[in-house]
Amino acid sequence: MDDSIAGMRKEYKLRTLTTAEVYPDPMQQFEQWFAEARQAKLTEPNAMTLSTVSAEGRPSARIVLLKGIEHDAFVFYTNYTSRKGHEIATDAWVALTFFWEALERQVRIEGRAMRISEERSTKYFHSRPRGSQLGAWVSPQSQEIADRSVLDERLASYTAQFEGQQIPKPPHWGGYEVRPDSVEFWQGQPSRLHDRVRYTLEDDQHWKIARLAP
Repeated sequence: MDDSIAGMRKEYKLRTLTTAEVYPDPMQQFEQWFAEARQAKLTEPNAMTLSTVSAEGRPSARIVLLKGIEHDAFVFYTNYTSRKGHEIATDAWVALTFFWEALERQVRIEGRAMRISEERSTKYFHSRPRGSQLGAWVSPQSQEIADRSVLDERLASYTAQFEGQQIPKPPHWGGYEVRPDSVEFWQGQPSRLHDRVRYTLEDDQHWKIARLAP
């Protein structure tokens, strides 16, 4: 291993986290931490890693943006025909990971991803910048294309098609909500003895809170 990589390390020491101080519900705890991430003026604190699994059990991950916390679920939007869309259709179990380096914090979420209603997706779609709305029509997400000119040509075509009118939401585009059954909050600590608090949803729909070894 390259010594310059092996020697990279940071001593975490900003804060602590105990089971006694967290909220009884993980969504409340997340909203508190998310508010603090926003107050810290982090770049895109809503950026999260979405992990999915293929029908063959092959995992894949990518960064997407959290766009809402609604009905005790985490909401994001994407192309339903993308790789992640196909994998969610095959296996709805997903994982979300937030890492806020400046706060020495990580949040790990596991749950099922389900499509939200067309009405909710359409409402959000029309709140997006017009360029982003066009982009949803232009990109055949995750499919192979010859080169950048394919996107440029499609953009010109759809720009002309929708000129002077409201852009409709594409039928292949919309939102998912991830309803968690496991949420872990991680706070960095010195000597790699980090604080980890995990919420697990039990059969009676109550959350069990436990501390995990680092």
